[in-house]
Amino acid sequence: MPVEVVSILVLVLVFLIATFTSAHMGALALVATFVIATIYVGGTPDEVAEKVFGGFPGDLFVILVGVTYLFALAKNNGTVDWLVQAAVRAVGGRVAFIPWVMFLVTGVLTAAGAVVPAAVAIIAPMGMGFAARYRINPVLMGLLIINGASAGGFSPISIFGGITNNVVARSGLEGSPAILFAASFFFNLLLSVVVFFMFGGRSLIGRRDNDTGDSDGDASTADGTSGNGRTKRAERLDTQSGGAFVAGPRQGSPVSTKPTDDATGGSVPVVGTVLDRTMTVVGIAVLAIGALVFDLDVGLMAVSVAVVLTLVSPKSSKGAINQIAWPTVLLICGIVTYVSLMEDMGTIEFLGDEVASIGVPLLAALLICLIGAAVSAFASTTGILGALIPLAVPFLLAGEVGAIGLITALALSSSVVDSSPFSTSGALVVANASEAERDRVFSLLMRWGMSMILVIPLVTWAVFVLPGWL
Repeated sequence: MPVEVVSILVLVLVFLIATFTSAHMGALALVATFVIATIYVGGTPDEVAEKVFGGFPGDLFVILVGVTYLFALAKNNGTVDWLVQAAVRAVGGRVAFIPWVMFLVTGVLTAAGAVVPAAVAIIAPMGMGFAARYRINPVLMGLLIINGASAGGFSPISIFGGITNNVVARSGLEGSPAILFAASFFFNLLLSVVVFFMFGGRSLIGRRDNDTGDSDGDASTADGTSGNGRTKRAERLDTQSGGAFVAGPRQGSPVSTKPTDDATGGSVPVVGTVLDRTMTVVGIAVLAIGALVFDLDVGLMAVSVAVVLTLVSPKSSKGAINQIAWPTVLLICGIVTYVSLMEDMGTIEFLGDEVASIGVPLLAALLICLIGAAVSAFASTTGILGALIPLAVPFLLAGEVGAIGLITALALSSSVVDSSPFSTSGALVVANASEAERDRVFSLLMRWGMSMILVIPLVTWAVFVLPGWL
């Protein structure tokens, strides 16, 4: 059996074992990487170890650790609480507008040239804090942030857009940067409308930050909660959002705006001073400027800012290290390490060659979009765009499939699946969810991301490729 097929089957086996046992998926993936590298790559033990660690995503590891560490400090000293209040005041207290503000801000950042993971890393911690504080479904908030990043990600001056347009030009294909950007923006906007109503957005319409929730008289206990300690309204919202909603403050109580309430709705002692919070805001601004303007690594910038804040205010840093999402870090890095080995072994190229050999151009186009979506959900979107467009060149030059249509469909298929928790953007959303919600957010994002692997290629193929109008 070809090694490329073996590597795919082993990845499926890792998912199955992790699903039906208590084994950690990230640890399983690291073991699988070690075993496959030992058996099929060969060499001395040192060479095998070098091959395994060569695919370890050190940059992603530092991003996840650095960003969650920095915003744990910001939560401890009350900065997140202050930013939440400022954002809600900016939209007139209309809770339904908050996710859309996050969508637009992230989209503007990426359209202006920010790397998609960098923009998500900056916005996700604040957005997830807003979600927990104002009882917004965290999956709804996370997906709108990721979709916003993808919406702006293909502007002519953005990273994704620049890479795609350059690969198209080098390959001698017809391209249209304007169509690519417009299609990306409006597709992600429409998808976000679907997300908004699927994950409880309807319940946010008309709500203000000082709403007291329902005054239903159907409570089964004296404090207005059902028998399991939750309000009837919370249970209805849970059902409406597909089981994704995790209640914050008790629904019959006003949403607190006191600085002693943390972003999860609980009460923690805020030990930071006004100076601490001011310095934290300045640090976040420095992080944004460094990453977006000077192209500095967002993970290293986040760690640097966090260390400075720790030195300046040791009291407010107590317990911050423990709030880093270590299980999530292991899971994401383990899977990405294995997928990197698959790429190095030629599995992705093998799949592309198999597709290119198909004699039906429209079917080949669909399969390339499916491969782009499936691989990008676990690996670098940038790398996939650079690898799969050239693989499509032979039959695109034949003129049987429109180049602009297929490139647009492939770009969307490879970027929308960034909502997968194994992609950097999805991992950042999971890592910044509250500890009580993290497993549930991961599970729902995984289901959403895996469904997008099938749905988005089919939809984009049907819209942009099949009609032959591009």
